[in-house]
Amino acid sequence: MRYLNKFLIFVMINISVLPAQAGWLDLNMPKGVTDISNEVFGLHMLILWICVVIGVIVFGAMFWSILMHRKSKGVTPATWHESTKLEFIWTIVPFIILIGMAVPATKTLIKMYDHSDSEIHIKITGYQWLWQYEYLNTGISYYSKLSTPYSEIYNKKSKNVNYLQQVDNELVVPINKKIRFLLTSNDVLHAWWVPDLALKRDAMPGYINEMSTIINKPGIYRGSCAELCGRHHGFMPIVIKAVTEDEYEKWLTARKVKTSGVAKIK
Repeated sequence: MRYLNKFLIFVMINISVLPAQAGWLDLNMPKGVTDISNEVFGLHMLILWICVVIGVIVFGAMFWSILMHRKSKGVTPATWHESTKLEFIWTIVPFIILIGMAVPATKTLIKMYDHSDSEIHIKITGYQWLWQYEYLNTGISYYSKLSTPYSEIYNKKSKNVNYLQQVDNELVVPINKKIRFLLTSNDVLHAWWVPDLALKRDAMPGYINEMSTIINKPGIYRGSCAELCGRHHGFMPIVIKAVTEDEYEKWLTARKVKTSGVAKIK
């Protein structure tokens, strides 16, 4: 017991002096910057604490029973067998718990699959190993690929803080607008995943998947391909730049001019 106390004190001291910003301590999922991502986080925490309570009760009862009814205390094992009342309780209680978890989960899923009233439509096509973004009904289309220097990849220079999470062309979108993404693939299975937006959907050749979101805060949000798609699977980052509506309109106009200029050159 003395050694256990020392060990616990050692652990508590080390945890208290470690910075809260340490990457390896950031084990929980992000709250994100959309209403849906916040709902997903809340749902995740609700289920987690339900599981914690169940674990404490079950293991607490088990260890208490082992401790208090051990043979060394001279306890005589019970001789009764089968109890309809107990069997009913441990059948109906888990059923009620599962229903209680299913209701909020279903409500969140229904919201995630509601793509109505979308104001901006963007088609995303996965390639080995980059993304193509096409803003429907605008004539804007471009590719987005990894821009991390090979000197960093091959350890000739120190790695950037956003190592393997930099692209040459970000996906620019406005905040407070419902954006609908149409996702497909040109070759193999890919998956478009951005944790801060609670967006993750497979990109399958010959098939269109849908997802939508409303981003609440301007900023840079990063993701990656979440489906093993070949030797450069780890080199398919996603970078979203969320801007105000005015900034988005300016970017849209500038991009149209740039696109039309390229078309004229061709």
